[in-house]
Amino acid sequence: MPADPRPLAEILGLETPLQVADIGAADIAETPPYRGLLDAGLARLNAFDADVRQHEKLRATYGETLALFTDIIGDGTQQTLHLASPASGMTSLLKPDAQRLAFFNGFDAFGQVQGVETVQTTRLDDVAGLPDLDFLKMDIQGGELQALEHGQARLAQCAMIHLEVSFVPLYEGQPSFGEIDVWMRAHGFIPHRFTEVKRWSVSPITRNSDIRTPFNQLLEADIVYARDVIDPALDVTLLKKTALLAHACYDSPDLAGHIIARLEIARQIESGAFAKYLGVLGVKT
Repeated sequence: MPADPRPLAEILGLETPLQVADIGAADIAETPPYRGLLDAGLARLNAFDADVRQHEKLRATYGETLALFTDIIGDGTQQTLHLASPASGMTSLLKPDAQRLAFFNGFDAFGQVQGVETVQTTRLDDVAGLPDLDFLKMDIQGGELQALEHGQARLAQCAMIHLEVSFVPLYEGQPSFGEIDVWMRAHGFIPHRFTEVKRWSVSPITRNSDIRTPFNQLLEADIVYARDVIDPALDVTLLKKTALLAHACYDSPDLAGHIIARLEIARQIESGAFAKYLGVLGVKT
């Protein structure tokens, strides 16, 4: 991650902090990709966690400027929450699929439902106090596509979306990676990169008697979608946001540089912007 994204923000002429949302923020076990933007004052975080016990930890991590939401994101209806062990991370609005869980070593235990409760979900578009989003990170155990479908107004100017997708869905009715990919492309996004690809061993054979040491079967992945910058009609502000996020969050100076060069040619940013960006990267011209 670049040490300081502020020089690029200056080159792009982005003066307003980006609005970032993280749905499932308390589950982060490592530094989130947007942290550098927060630390530089170039973004504001809107974090979602229905468990208010997690809020003190989130405020300690991100500061008092953090906006916290307890809404359970869905389609706005009452739904059944299937409670799994907290350590498993498999609590979901979707019911675990016993047959698919049994395909993978250990998952029949991970996905065991310990209880259910009826909850009221909220459409992303209807969350009170939530601004329109420039960047979305979401990991909600199979509910990602439903959230996207009911958040199109909030996401109309969103430049990048970071999602967890499943190659072998573990819940009943869970959309696959292919279904999500089709939806994202239809709404102006293309895959940019995988940040993690997870494999898992298939039952009953294990590698070295360890269920977590995989052979080749794909399980799930974290994927980043960016606006389709190949589209010549893409909004200039969306291009600028995409460049900043590519540079600051995902170590993708080639994508950022492509956008900067294109904007300079179109006279949408100052002359010499691309050369300045090469200077930020430490590339001599």
